[in-house]
Amino acid sequence: MAQPTYRSPLRPAPRRLRRAPGWLLLSVPLLAFLTIPLVILVFTTSPAQLLENLHNPLVVQAVLLSLRTTFISLLIILLGGTPLAYLLARFDFPLRGLVDTLVDLPTVLPPAVAGVALLIAFGRMGTFGPALMLLGIEIPFTSAAVIMAQVFIAAPFYVRSAAIGFAAIDPELEQSAGLDGANAWQVLRHVTLPLARTALLGGAVLAWARALGEFGATIIFAGNFPGRTQTMPLAIYLGFEFDMNIALTLSVLLVGVSFLVMIVVKAVLPQAQVRDRG
Repeated sequence: MAQPTYRSPLRPAPRRLRRAPGWLLLSVPLLAFLTIPLVILVFTTSPAQLLENLHNPLVVQAVLLSLRTTFISLLIILLGGTPLAYLLARFDFPLRGLVDTLVDLPTVLPPAVAGVALLIAFGRMGTFGPALMLLGIEIPFTSAAVIMAQVFIAAPFYVRSAAIGFAAIDPELEQSAGLDGANAWQVLRHVTLPLARTALLGGAVLAWARALGEFGATIIFAGNFPGRTQTMPLAIYLGFEFDMNIALTLSVLLVGVSFLVMIVVKAVLPQAQVRDRG
C-alpha cells in the first residue's frame, strides 16, 4: 500500500479546474494593482543609473547602517525570542493568554504608536530616562534607539514562527533523549533546535526583513540623522525632499530584498519541511 505523500501546510495542494469560473476574473484588478506599481518602480531606474547611485555617500551610509543595526537586532531577537517562543509553545502559566497577546500586539500596532511608546518609556523625560541619564546612558536619537525600534517591531514575527515550530515537535522525542542520558542543554541542542530549524530560520528571515523595512517607530524614537540613525527607509523619506534618485535607488533595493525574502520563505522553507518530515 502506497504511503501518503506529505505536503507542507504552508503550500496547499493546487486545485486544477478544467474551466475556471468567470467570477475569478474579479481577482485580476487587485493582482494588477499589487503588481504594476512595483514593476514600474523597478524599471524606472536603469541598471547603469542604479549602480551609479549606489556610490552616493548617503546611500552607502544608509545601507551600511541598516545592515549593521538589523543584524544586531536579529541577534537580540534570536537570544531573547527563542526561549520566549519555547515558553509559549510548551508551558501553561498564569496570564499566558495575556503574554501571548502582548507578543503579537506590535504586529498590528501602528509603528508610530510604537515609537511614541518607546520615547515615553526611554526618552530623556520618559519613565526610565532620568535614571539612564544618571548612568550616562542616552538612548533616543542614537543607533541604539534604531535597534530598539527594530527589535520592538520585528521580534513578534520570529517568536510566533518559532513557537509554531516548537509546538509541532513530538515531546516524546525530547523525553526519549532525556531517558538516554542527555541533559536539558543537550536535548535542546541536538533534538529540539534541529527539529524546529525550519520554523526558526523562517521566523528569523521574516524578522530581519521587517527590521530592515522599519520606518515609523524609528523616525520618532531615533530621528533621521545621516550616518547615525538614517536607515534605508528613512533615507527614502528624505530623498523625496532633496534627491529623488536616492529614494528610487533605495526603494529598488528594498523591493529586491523583500522579493528574495518571500522566495526563501515560500519556496525554500516548505521544501525543507518536506525533507524534515519525509
